[in-house]
Amino acid sequence: MRHNGRIARFLRTWREDYIYQTLMSSAVSFVCTALFAVYNGFLGLCYGSVWHGSIGIFYLLLMVIRGMVLLTEHRNRTRGQAEQDRCRRRTFLISVVLLLMLNLALILPISMMVVLDKPVSMGLIPAISMAVYTTWKITMSSIHIRRQRRRSGGNLLVAELRTVNFIDALVAILTLQNTLIMVKRTTADENAMLPLSAVSSGLIYAVIVAITVQMLRKGTRQT
Repeated sequence: MRHNGRIARFLRTWREDYIYQTLMSSAVSFVCTALFAVYNGFLGLCYGSVWHGSIGIFYLLLMVIRGMVLLTEHRNRTRGQAEQDRCRRRTFLISVVLLLMLNLALILPISMMVVLDKPVSMGLIPAISMAVYTTWKITMSSIHIRRQRRRSGGNLLVAELRTVNFIDALVAILTLQNTLIMVKRTTADENAMLPLSAVSSGLIYAVIVAITVQMLRKGTRQT
């Protein structure tokens, strides 16, 4: 019964406290991102894969940003309001610099995807499963990036976490696009897919940069 009570309290807090919900889901994302960074870094070092090395750097920066935010919010539980605000502003400014570096780190893997030079070793069924997961990911990220404007309570770091999740989802779309093209392409239509890949990848990257700049402007106004 006591165990059921804890579960009920957790679910109630999850539904009612948007900041708590954001931090808990981001903690799970932090673990997943760390695993992706280690996995891709390992493949990049062992097999000399430029793709895995470059995308590993992306996930490493993503992990550091999420980790900084989560650590700051964890430590803020024992701080006064003025100290909380000061620490949030400091973490925000540092993490935005890392986010700009993350944008730069994306140039190489996106360029490789544009020219269809990303290694792919999966069949159609895993690719379809990946498409379902990516659809869910971008849908939830889109919902929350709008919702956080009303429910983040002016917390810079909560808004940043939701923005980072949205950027992560956009990169997942790029990876999915490249995977589906590579799985289904033939020698005859390879060149025909290059313009489509270039245009869509360029547009998505432009959105990522625009989101980062917008967040930076909004955050600096508040700091």
